[in-house]
Amino acid sequence: MTLIDLFLQTMETTLPVFAMVFIGLGLRRIGWIDNAFVNTASALVFKATLPTLVFLSIIRADLDTAFNPGLLVFYLGATLGSFVITWLWARWRVVREDRGVYVQGAFRGNCGIVGLALAANLYGDFGLSAGGILLGLVIISYNILSVIVLVAYQPGQTTDWTKIFHDIIRNPLILAVFVAIPFAALDISLPGWVMTSGDYFASLTLPLALLCIGATVSLSAIRSDSKTALGSSLFKMVILPALCTAAAWLAGFRGSELGLMFLFFASPTAAASFVMVKALGGNDRLAANIIALTTLLASITVTLGVFVLRSTGLI
Repeated sequence: MTLIDLFLQTMETTLPVFAMVFIGLGLRRIGWIDNAFVNTASALVFKATLPTLVFLSIIRADLDTAFNPGLLVFYLGATLGSFVITWLWARWRVVREDRGVYVQGAFRGNCGIVGLALAANLYGDFGLSAGGILLGLVIISYNILSVIVLVAYQPGQTTDWTKIFHDIIRNPLILAVFVAIPFAALDISLPGWVMTSGDYFASLTLPLALLCIGATVSLSAIRSDSKTALGSSLFKMVILPALCTAAAWLAGFRGSELGLMFLFFASPTAAASFVMVKALGGNDRLAANIIALTTLLASITVTLGVFVLRSTGLI
């Protein structure tokens, strides 16, 4: 296979995901999607269809393959390392009041939608099941670290760890992972009609979620700001994925495991970061800019990253 053939094959994997994002952006601009649709659809995805997708993927999985403690431990370590590196850089280069937003935007990826969609396109059932298990760890670590760094730079804000704990244990995605693992471990089968109906319902997840991501991207917001947003976006989409993926390769990860981690490392900034910044009284415009920039950059950086990893035989 030539490099051109390999690049075209890579585009077939990544571009369908980002095409849905750009379709969402276009539908919003012509008025076919509005805030009410985005809010309702996002809630449906988060509370119902995405947990269903994760649950079905895990119960179909071979846990000996999908559940890899070494991968989970490494990803957690890489997340903590990314968090520390970005925070140290922000202390040197970013004004104090924007440091928390900058750091959260640089390390907190949209693994639940974009990362999982890319993993499904690249690795099928393994991508969904292994990615779903990894997602449980991602949700916990991202939420805790985001609160820590945002509260550190917001005067008068305190950390309510009880609320954070309650939010985490009630998160539908985490509940789906914990409920699904016993089903997979004990090889419990559900009736065929339940699985078929669940597949119909779960199939709404990725196209609906990606449309909503595109509909929330604001090109005017990007133009209004900002050197700081661009710096955080380059950290998120270029520097940290390269460092973390290289570290994973040095740690001995290869093939689908390395590819899965790259896709999660290289996912654009999570939309939830805007909600958290706004709730804590931070610079929500900066948060929105980072989300928009990283989402637009992802179509280029992820495609090139997968191409490089494939062409070198690492995944």
